[in-house]
Amino acid sequence: MRLRPLRLQALLPRHRRWLIPLLLVAVALALWINVTPFTRLTQPLAAARVARLPATAPFYSGERIMILSPHPDDETLCCAGIIQQAQAAGASVYVTFITSGDGFEFDAAFEGRQLRPGAGAFQNLALKRMNEARAATRALGVPASHLSFLGYPDGGLLHLFLENYATPYLSPTSRLSRVTYPGTANPGSSYTGQNLERDLAAQVEAAHPDLLLVPAPQDAHPDHRTASYLALRLMAERGQTSRLRFWVVHGGLEWPLPKGVHRGDPLTLPTRAPGLAWTRADLTPAEVERKARAIREYRTQTALLGRFMEAFERRNELLSTTPLPPGPLSDTGSLYLYR
Repeated sequence: MRLRPLRLQALLPRHRRWLIPLLLVAVALALWINVTPFTRLTQPLAAARVARLPATAPFYSGERIMILSPHPDDETLCCAGIIQQAQAAGASVYVTFITSGDGFEFDAAFEGRQLRPGAGAFQNLALKRMNEARAATRALGVPASHLSFLGYPDGGLLHLFLENYATPYLSPTSRLSRVTYPGTANPGSSYTGQNLERDLAAQVEAAHPDLLLVPAPQDAHPDHRTASYLALRLMAERGQTSRLRFWVVHGGLEWPLPKGVHRGDPLTLPTRAPGLAWTRADLTPAEVERKARAIREYRTQTALLGRFMEAFERRNELLSTTPLPPGPLSDTGSLYLYR
C-alpha cells in the first residue's frame, strides 16, 4: 500500500479552499512588514542607496532652525535626531504645529472610550496632543518658548488651501470653524487659507530661520502636502527657497519597513520620493534612544500606531535639498497614487 502525502487543502472543505492562498499571502505580507531579513530580500539595494547619500550639512552656533509640523508628532518622527544635533552645535530650534491633531477618529474613539466620538472627544484629543507635543519637544531639549501652536483643523488643510481660502471651513470632527484651543498663537481666527498663510508668515517672520524644515510635496498625507505648498509659496515670496529642507513621514505603502524597533537598520528612501536630493544625518545610539523617549511621549498615538512610529527609531534621518526630482514635472504623476 502506497501512502500519499497529506495536502493542506485536503483539511478544508472544497468551498473554503480559497482560504489557503489568502492565508499564504497574509503570512508573506506580515513577514515583509515586520521581519528585517524578509524586508531585505524585497529591497536588496535599499540600505546601500542610503549609505551612498551625502551627509547633511553640519549645523553651526547661532543658526536658527525652524520645523513646520502639520500634526503633533511629525516633528519628532522626521527630525528628532536633527533637532538634537542642531542644538548640540549651538543652533536654536523652533517648532510650529499647524494643527492640533483633532481629526483622528480611531484615536478619539479610543481615548474617549466611545464608539462614535462627538465633537467634544475630538477637542479633548487636541488638548492631549498639544500637551504631548510639549513633553516630546521638552525631552529633545527644545525650550517651551520656541513652540507655537496654530490650531488649524487636522485633515482640513487642503480644504483651506483650495475651496476655503476666503470662506471659513467647518471641521467635520471638532465642529469648529475657528482657532479655539488655549495656547494657540492667534485664537479666534477663522479657518481660512488666508488666515493660515498669515499665521505661518508671522511665525517665519518671528523666527527668521536660516533653515526651514517642511514636509516634501510627495508625502501621502494631504495636510503634509498642503504644508509643503504653503511653505514653498511663502519662502518664494521672500526669495528664500534655498533655505527649505524637505522630509517625509507618510512615504508610501507601509514605509518605513520593517515596522517596529530596528535601531540598527537605516531609514531607507521613501517609496513615494526616491529621486529627491536626499542627504543623510547619521545618529548616535544615544540620539536614537532620546528620539525613542520623545516618541513615547505621544501616548495617544503610540497606543494605536506604535509599530509605525517605532519604525522611525533608525540610525539616520533624511532631508532633501529639493522638493522635486530632476526632469519634467510629468515624471511626478505617480506621486499622488496614495491618499
